[in-house]
Amino acid sequence: MSMEADIIEFRVPTENNKTIFIWDIQPSFSEAFIYESLWSVYSSFGALYLLKVCPNAAVASPGFYALVKFYSAVQASKAQRTTDKQTLFQDVPLKVRLSTKQNPTFLSGSPSLSHSKCLELANHYLGYNGWSTHIITLKDISKCADAGWSPDTDDEGELIKYGCFVELTLPQHGVTCRGIGVAEEVVDQEKALEERLWKRGQLMKWAKDKAVVAAFEKVLILVLGNGKVAVECRFDPEEVLPDENVEEVIQVNDVPWSDFESGGAEEEDLPWDFTVDLTH
Repeated sequence: MSMEADIIEFRVPTENNKTIFIWDIQPSFSEAFIYESLWSVYSSFGALYLLKVCPNAAVASPGFYALVKFYSAVQASKAQRTTDKQTLFQDVPLKVRLSTKQNPTFLSGSPSLSHSKCLELANHYLGYNGWSTHIITLKDISKCADAGWSPDTDDEGELIKYGCFVELTLPQHGVTCRGIGVAEEVVDQEKALEERLWKRGQLMKWAKDKAVVAAFEKVLILVLGNGKVAVECRFDPEEVLPDENVEEVIQVNDVPWSDFESGGAEEEDLPWDFTVDLTH
């Protein structure tokens, strides 16, 4: 018998084979109870990216349905097969199906995980002591921002920009990855000094968090059928990360923090226009 294995990436799981849809949830339970019950059941199969419980539409019978997103297609499939037609926490059997939403084939890649989701996933597979991050440098790079910058603000605004370069280490696997993060914002010079200092502190934190996310994005976790975990770090052959000239490296890898300002709420923005296969 071949051993099932799956690759876990530190990215938002958008594939339909990682998403299961649950319905026929009875209205006799509170939404909070249903959420906790489903989380308890499905998190036992593997790390969950998202669990949502929603009331049925008004035209349908009273009750709830739920969506569960796994990071692993193998674990999602096993969860679907194991729990379909089971009562779990109620008297009536649940219907559980893999989503059959058609993802556009022209979309390459999926969104980055939030910083908090990266930490959750790392702790799940690597353990709290299985990884660590180290700041190589964290610098104010406002002065090396492109000279042609012209903000749509008045002259009172100042562009504050921080760059961070971190190293992620997974000692049990002998793996080290590096990541770069950039955070910027226009700060009103008329604001109080305390407020401007607070904003600088926020930008430093955001730059560090984004650098950590960038490092985790290079990590591939291979989960074997026997439960063992192997780790690899993929490298971009075009990426050059010297220990010197960090400003130059950060400039080359410049991505505005505004792309990531949703933080941990990015799952709320995902579309719900999926369909399910009702034929099984």
